Amino acid sequence: MNIERTDLEERAARHAALSDPARLRIVDLLTLGDLSPTDLQAQLGMSSSLLAHHLNLLEHEGIVARTRSEADRRRSYVRMMPGSLDHLGAASAGAAHRIVFVCTANSARSQIAAALWGTASGIPAVSAGTHPAARVDPGAVAAAERHGVNLRGRKPQLLSSVAEADDFYVTVCDVAHEEIGSVPGLHWSVPDPVRDGSDQAFDAAFENIARRIGELAPLLTAA
Repeated sequence: MNIERTDLEERAARHAALSDPARLRIVDLLTLGDLSPTDLQAQLGMSSSLLAHHLNLLEHEGIVARTRSEADRRRSYVRMMPGSLDHLGAASAGAAHRIVFVCTANSARSQIAAALWGTASGIPAVSAGTHPAARVDPGAVAAAERHGVNLRGRKPQLLSSVAEADDFYVTVCDVAHEEIGSVPGLHWSVPDPVRDGSDQAFDAAFENIARRIGELAPLLTAA
């Protein structure tokens, strides 16, 4: 009985947290991508203190979490906690004629994302980097193979060489996101597995990206 009461109380608390229109709007904005508090403040048109109040409540209920940027440690990103709102449906993400997955070196996260997208959606996708490396990182190749995905033969490429008008961008790297600024699309704050270098870091990045692609693909239609 205690477990049942705890579950009911937790669900009620999350519903209460979402009963405020401002907090529900925050959740809408974070459903498919991560945003900094500054970005949220600009989109919501509210003071930093009021936004902090709403974020603290959502974080307390396990709906969102905040992480430090790997690029500028003074900056943070707010993200949805996986599964926290499984009982709610997400809004449409819009339409796109092509997805461009972007990270700095185009050697791991963006390569994984583009390969996974090809298995989830008919919308074309490419990957690119703001400062591409010489090769795809062996750790990314190995992690992909552990999950049944082939990255062999793929090569990093420069973002400016592949970008087209009306592309839908998904940045999977804080550094690239903060470098290219505001572009149509989404940001996913995925920790860089190359910095860590371990199999666990690459597997975690792969699973993080796979989950997000599974959420986005059904909500994005072809333009």
